[in-house]
Amino acid sequence: MTGSPPVTGRTVLVTGGSSGLGAAVVTAVARAGGRPLVIDRQPPGDGVPWVECDLADTRAAEVATRQLAERSGGLDAVVTAAGMDVPGRLVDVPADTWERIVTVDLLATVAVVRAALPFLESSRGSIVTVASTLGVKAVSDATAYCAAKFGVVGFTRSLAAELAGQVNVTLLIPGGMRTAFFDERDEQYRPGPDASLNDPADSAAAVMFALAQPPGCAVREMVVCAEQETSYP
Repeated sequence: MTGSPPVTGRTVLVTGGSSGLGAAVVTAVARAGGRPLVIDRQPPGDGVPWVECDLADTRAAEVATRQLAERSGGLDAVVTAAGMDVPGRLVDVPADTWERIVTVDLLATVAVVRAALPFLESSRGSIVTVASTLGVKAVSDATAYCAAKFGVVGFTRSLAAELAGQVNVTLLIPGGMRTAFFDERDEQYRPGPDASLNDPADSAAAVMFALAQPPGCAVREMVVCAEQETSYP
């Protein structure tokens, strides 16, 4: 990254910024001298401006995005790190749960990006969407999560073509990370004690690399996973 401009002073909106990868991105942005903003259901770290929002309400997600942008005088970047999953066979996952996963992981990503676009076009800013290795490789008992994350991949690739030369768009495809993401799952769907998982700080560092590129240079896609990630390739 030698010669890349710093993130100092740039305003970065992070969805799901109170935990997991989102919290790691918030920490990385703050340490780099940037100004993180958060949309989440839980408060982020002390002093970080945020709006409480259930991202399953996509219209509320749009309002929250505009509120934070307007309060902060604009946006330089958006990172859509919020996500959820409830694994299970299609016939066993309640319909409202299945649809909530797709809404939070895919439709809320679109809603936040849509609301942020006028601000990002003004600043010639950046977008980093967060898919998953299960957005490029399908597995059993994950129909909602795979549908959503495959959707994020397609949405982001199309958006990158649409906004080329106006807003930088990067697709992050992370593997499993050591976060609370797996905590509420049934035992059979939790990583075992010997599972190969990444530190979320490493994926956050990849986000920062994308945000730090100079004008005219775009990092279009990144896969960041543990060396022995079973869901990639």
